[in-house]
Amino acid sequence: MSIKHLEEYRNPALSRPLIDRIHHISRTPIRIMEVCGTHTVSIFRSGIRGILSETITLLSGPGCPVCVTAQHEIDAFIALANLPDVIVATFGDLIRVPGTFGSLRERKAEGKDIRMVYSTMDALEIARNHPDKTVVFAGIGFETTAPTVAAAIQTAGNMGLSNFLVYSACKTVPPALNALVTDKSNRIDGFLLPGHVSVILGLQAYRPLVESAHIPCVVAGFEPSDILQAILMLVEQIESGEARLENAYPRAVTEAGNRKAMQMMAEVFDSGDATWRGMGVLPQSGLCIRPAYARFDAGAVLKPDVRHSKEPVGCGCGDVLKGIKTPPECPLYKTVCNPMKPVGPCMVSSEGTCAAWYRYHR
Repeated sequence: MSIKHLEEYRNPALSRPLIDRIHHISRTPIRIMEVCGTHTVSIFRSGIRGILSETITLLSGPGCPVCVTAQHEIDAFIALANLPDVIVATFGDLIRVPGTFGSLRERKAEGKDIRMVYSTMDALEIARNHPDKTVVFAGIGFETTAPTVAAAIQTAGNMGLSNFLVYSACKTVPPALNALVTDKSNRIDGFLLPGHVSVILGLQAYRPLVESAHIPCVVAGFEPSDILQAILMLVEQIESGEARLENAYPRAVTEAGNRKAMQMMAEVFDSGDATWRGMGVLPQSGLCIRPAYARFDAGAVLKPDVRHSKEPVGCGCGDVLKGIKTPPECPLYKTVCNPMKPVGPCMVSSEGTCAAWYRYHR
C-alpha cells in the first residue's frame, strides 16, 4: 500500500469534495444501511460517521456472517465437537461465539479437537492427514465463502475422502435485503451494498429488489473514498426521489458477477429456508447441500442434537443486525457484554457491529 493510499485510508478529509457535496445536497433525514461487516469496520475506523451531515444516519445491517448465524447452528457446531473421533474445523471468530451451553472455545479447553483454519482447503488437508477421524467444517458465510465450501466438497469427492463433512450454515444476501425492506419496525431509505458479495453476484442480483421495493441501492468498495462516493450517490437519489441500482465499485463488480463461482455453488447447493439471527426464517435464503453430495453433509450424516437451543437472555444482537437498535441501546452493552466476555456474536466477530462500536466509537 502506497503512502498516499494509506493516508487516504486513514484520513477521509482528503476526500473533501465528496464530503462537501454530501453536506450541500443533504437536507432531509436519511437512513442508510451498510450491508457488509467490512464496511461497518471501515466506516468506524476512518471516522466517516463523524463527518457526515447530521441528517444522515448510518445503520449497520446483517453483513457479519458470524453474527447472523442462528443460535441452533452454533449449538450444532458444539454438539458435533462433542462427538467421539470428530475434529471440528472453524474460522477463528466462530470459536468464541456463545451457544446455549458454552462455546467451541470452552469445548476446546475441555479437550475436544477443535481447530481454527483460514480456508476450507485447510480443513480438507486436516481430513487427508487424519483418516481415522471425521473432520467437520463449520460452513458459515455468504456468497463470498460459499463457492470455496462447494469447491472443498467437490475436491473431497474427487479425492475419495470419506471423512470430510460440512455443516452448511451458508446464507445468501438478497433474501435478507427483501426481508429488511418489508419489515415495518424499521425505516431504511437506501442500501450501501456489499462489495465482496457483489463481486460474486454481480449487479443483476439486486435489480428485482430495486424494482419491487423502489429503494436506492449502490454497491461500494472499502476505502473511505469508495464509501463516501457511494453515500453521495445514495443521497443524490434519495433527495431527488429516485431509486436506482448504481455501481460505485466498478473496478471489481460487474453486471454478471463471477459466473464460475455461481455455477460451482449451484452444482453443490440447493436454495432452502434458513434462520437468521434476529430475522427469523427467511425463505430460500440458505444453501443446503444437494442430495448428490449428501455423504458430505454433517447434518444428515451425524445428526447433531440441537433440540434445546435458546437465545442469550437480554441480548440485543438481533435488533442491532436489523438496524432497529444501536449497540449502546442494548442494556447488556459494556455492562455484562464486552469483547473479553461476549454475550452475543455481534461483540465477538471482528466485523460485528457491537465490537466495532466498542473499539472505535467515542
